[in-house]
Amino acid sequence: MRMKGKTAIVTGGASGFGEGIVRKFLTEGARVLIADINLSAAQIIADELGKETVAIQVNVADGASVENLQAVAKKTFGKIDIIINNAGVTHLPTPLDEISEEDFDRVFNVNCKSVYLMAKSFVPDMKVRKSGVILNVASTAGVSPRPNLNWYNSSKGWMNTATKTMAVELAPFGIRVNAVNPVAGETPLLASFMGEDTPEIRQKFISTIPLGRFSTPQDIANAACYLCSDEASMVTGVCMQVDGGRCI
Repeated sequence: MRMKGKTAIVTGGASGFGEGIVRKFLTEGARVLIADINLSAAQIIADELGKETVAIQVNVADGASVENLQAVAKKTFGKIDIIINNAGVTHLPTPLDEISEEDFDRVFNVNCKSVYLMAKSFVPDMKVRKSGVILNVASTAGVSPRPNLNWYNSSKGWMNTATKTMAVELAPFGIRVNAVNPVAGETPLLASFMGEDTPEIRQKFISTIPLGRFSTPQDIANAACYLCSDEASMVTGVCMQVDGGRCI
C-alpha cells in the first residue's frame, strides 16, 4: 500500500502503459483519475475497478480541456498528489522530410505541449502545499533514436529535458519530477512504431533489446510506482530507462 492516501491523475490512462499504471496505483492504495480522450474506454476501466477510480474525457493538447480536468480533479479529490503525463502519439515510420505539418503538430502538441498545460494547471496548488510528484512517460526513442521516427524521437527527447529542468526549478517547492523511458511495448502504439505488425518486424525490433522481449504495461507501472512513492523521496530529475538494455 505504498500509495495509500495518495491521489493521482493518469493521462492516457485507458490503455497501454497508462492503464497499467492505473491498475498498479490502485492496488497500492491510491485514488486514480483516468483522463483520456476516449471516455468510453476510460469509463469501462473505472467501472471495473470501482469507486476509487473516476473517468474523465480530456484532450491534453487543449488548454481549456486541461483546465476543466483540473477543476473536476479538485472537486472530486480535493488535492492531487501525483501527475502522470502518459498520453502520447506517434507518426508512422517516415523519412523526416516527408512528415506532414499536421502530423508534426499533432505529435508535439500531444507529447510536449500537454506537459506544459498540465504543469500550468496543477503546479500552482502543488507549490502552495509544497509537495507533489510529476512523472513524464518519455521513451528510449528520446535517448537512442530509431531512423524514420524522427519527430517522435525529438518529442521524447524534449520530454527528458523538460523533466530535468522542471525538477531543478520545482525542487525548492518540495515537488519531484522524474521520467521513465520505456522501450517499445505491447501497447496500441506498437503497430504505429513498426509501420506494420508482422512476426518478422517484431523480431527485428526485439533483436535490438538485450533481454529479448518488448516491455509490458506492468514493467512501466512498477517503475512508475517506485518513482512516485515516498520510497523515492530523494529522487528527482531522473530519466529511468525501462528498456531491457536497449540503450546500452
